[in-house]
Parts: sequence; structure tokens; C-alpha cells
Amino acid sequence: MADFRIDDMARRLFETVPPALRGMQQDLESNFRAVLRSNLARLDLVARDEFDAQAKVLERTRAQLEALERRLAELEARHSSGPGI
Repeated sequence: MADFRIDDMARRLFETVPPALRGMQQDLESNFRAVLRSNLARLDLVARDEFDAQAKVLERTRAQLEALERRLAELEARHSSGPGI
């Protein structure tokens, strides 16, 4: 999917090239693709599906943390209200 978007961006960039230079279409598009891939790789991006999966993991972790915090509060309340040792 990312390659499709890169190809689409390369084509759009090529369309902005003056007509006199369009004879070198294949070379220009190839160079545009290479530059786009190189620059996008440096951005350290993640795929949407990986991001969504990590968001679900975070959501479950947050729910577990909230449950543990409630349980701890209950135990602390019982401990502080119980008979002294």
C-alpha cells in the first residue's frame, strides 16, 4: 500500500515538471520514487495497522491498570479501617 502511495506521489511530482523535460519521464519518476522512499524512511513512520494494534494493546493495558488501581484502593481502605495490629 505504501508503494502505491509513493508511486502516486511520484506521478504527481512528474506532472509538475515542464513539458520539455517530460521526455525523461521514466528516469524522473524513478528518481522521484527513490527520493520519496529515502525521505519517508527517515521519518520512522509505522504502518496504520501496526499503530491500530498498539492502540488496542494500550487500551487494554490502561483498563487493567485502572482495575488494579481500584483494587489497590479497596485493599488500602480495608487495611486502614480494620483493627490495628
